[in-house]
Amino acid sequence: MNRRTGRGNRWGLALVGLVLTLLGGSALARGLGAFSQDWAAARTPVVDGNVVGFFARNSPWIWWLAALASLVVALLALRWLFAQGRRQTRRTLRVEDGPTGVTEVSAGGMAQAVAADVESSPAVLSADANLVGPQTRPEVRLRVVADESVPMGELSRHLSTVALPHMRDALDRDQVPAVARVSLEPAPSPHRAVR
Repeated sequence: MNRRTGRGNRWGLALVGLVLTLLGGSALARGLGAFSQDWAAARTPVVDGNVVGFFARNSPWIWWLAALASLVVALLALRWLFAQGRRQTRRTLRVEDGPTGVTEVSAGGMAQAVAADVESSPAVLSADANLVGPQTRPEVRLRVVADESVPMGELSRHLSTVALPHMRDALDRDQVPAVARVSLEPAPSPHRAVR
């Protein structure tokens, strides 16, 4: 998820939370009699004869309007779900741009090389990498499955002294931001054939 998607999530969730808080607070205040002087009036149902009459007078089109509103909300929710899963994966990455020409590398090949460097550590069971972000500031997203019996310091040392420096050298950049998601699993037991 990029920063723009994260900011949209925060604003959207804050708006939904505010609306629900206002609705819940007003329902609680009505139930406690804040909107009327008479306690018995506060205990009358919200859906009274006026509301039922409104729906009876405006039936069938009010239900079509409710269905349309539900469809719009469902489409917005689907768009939000797709935005969560979308990645800005790069196809090519420009390494050098000069008067004699442009040098580009395959982002997939670079990601595979980074993953292979990470997997060369004995602490790592498997690794996957993606290059994301703009052309001028690429970032690396790593998903690493590490052996739970190996100290995390070993994995951290391998990433900071082997895999990431190799990638910075290949891209000819001083800094390349990297995010690693590490999950721990037990190492697979060796299989033995018994005859």
